[in-house]
Amino acid sequence: MNLIEESFQTKEEKNKKTAIRIVLAAIILVVVLIIGIVSYMAYIKGKELKVSLDGNANNDVKKMLVFENGTVYAPIKKIASYLGYNSYNGEYFEKSESSSKCYVESENEVANFELNSKKIYKLDLNARAENYEYVYSKEAVRAINGELYASAEAIEKAFNVSFQYNEEKNTVQIFTLPYLVEFYNPYVLNWGYVGISEEFANQKAILKNMLVVTNNNKKVGVLDTEGKSILEVKYSNITYLSSVGEGGDFLVEDNGKVGVMSKNRETKVQLIYDSIELLDLDAGLYVAEKDNKYGVLDLRGKVIIYIENDEIGVDTSRFKENGIKNKYILAENLIPVRKDRKWGLCDTKGNLLVDYQYDSLGYTATSSRNALSLLVIPDYNVIVACKDKKYTLLNSIGEELFSGPVADDIYMTIDGGKKHYFIRANDQEMDAEEYLNQIDVNPRAYEKNTNKKPQTENNEQLPKENNNEQNGSEEQNNNEPNNQEQNNGEENQENEGFQDIENQEQE
Repeated sequence: MNLIEESFQTKEEKNKKTAIRIVLAAIILVVVLIIGIVSYMAYIKGKELKVSLDGNANNDVKKMLVFENGTVYAPIKKIASYLGYNSYNGEYFEKSESSSKCYVESENEVANFELNSKKIYKLDLNARAENYEYVYSKEAVRAINGELYASAEAIEKAFNVSFQYNEEKNTVQIFTLPYLVEFYNPYVLNWGYVGISEEFANQKAILKNMLVVTNNNKKVGVLDTEGKSILEVKYSNITYLSSVGEGGDFLVEDNGKVGVMSKNRETKVQLIYDSIELLDLDAGLYVAEKDNKYGVLDLRGKVIIYIENDEIGVDTSRFKENGIKNKYILAENLIPVRKDRKWGLCDTKGNLLVDYQYDSLGYTATSSRNALSLLVIPDYNVIVACKDKKYTLLNSIGEELFSGPVADDIYMTIDGGKKHYFIRANDQEMDAEEYLNQIDVNPRAYEKNTNKKPQTENNEQLPKENNNEQNGSEEQNNNEPNNQEQNNGEENQENEGFQDIENQEQE
């Protein structure tokens, strides 16, 4: 081999090595690009919203959610079917096709929503009494493109679900109550108990990480979701009061007597009563029965109205068209009390505003004309009362608006879906609202709290309707004890009394 051939061969080898290096570099670059693309796609996918319902991904629910400033909103009627509820326009008891109201219904409970309202009325269909309870949400019901939307907090409270939004991970996890009961029941069995209480009210305690359980001796108690005792399993019955106290209190029964305890084992109301029922959450009051007599307690068990009455509250089943949601408080301030066959009225602080003098409260329609029974004219906060077969109207501080009971009838009609109220005396009839306006009883066209109602969006298309319900949470009454003396001449003291669920995801 001469020098020329050797030089040529060396150059050829160098070219091959260079080509190999280029190919290797290209391969490495392609691999790096592929890894980068895969990593980026994984990152993007990781940031994509993930929505699960009872542990399973649910794209249908995902598509309906709206996010605004860290708050999640869901269309009430659309999401209802996914959470085990039916949904309808209007109100539960006052059926209509109003699109500014809707209600959802399961086999156990009804929840009512209204546009611009933070207050959600709920009715337990398993309870004997037809008395509504209510919950508040921080955000009002709003309308988007003609549909009613509620915040995640409102959805949680109305539908009895756990609704958790993790903004950092961009995940929404929803767990329904039946799923949570089924999930925790095996744990309860392993801890040696018969199971979780089948009472619907008690199952709600799961949403606050508590379990109402029974043992083989049919005794009832409360555990946390790790099996630690909250209330010992020794009571004959327990009912969870989901809307009372911080995270709910417990109505406990033993030896035929009932009281109220907190999740911190504090006895709020001694076990000395025959029955206890929540009178009103904003007022912070219970109705208590002892030896067939009734009175009123505050949430700490202090007596507000002495337990000496034969009855408290009015049978509202006789006034279904009146739309009364609380039989214990009328005209927002008055508690009906009956003793010795006569009715009187106390305020929510326990003051006797109207002495026991009326034969009945409300007008019961018996004639053949289109008159309907009437207890209150809600927009004016006035009550119908009867004495010696004559009727009068009482305002929210118990004052008579006539010079004594003089009317033969005070009744209601419904015409074209609108309610009208009439007073008939001496064979003459007049419009009750016109009369109330003439004597300067102003309609209740304002909100008690100072917060303005949320305004609707530009794209909202619901019809405007009058909203006379109280919106927003008001401060709870400070219920001080008062002597039960007649205070007809006192000025009206307006009743100003008006956590997050732990993530249930298991690995």
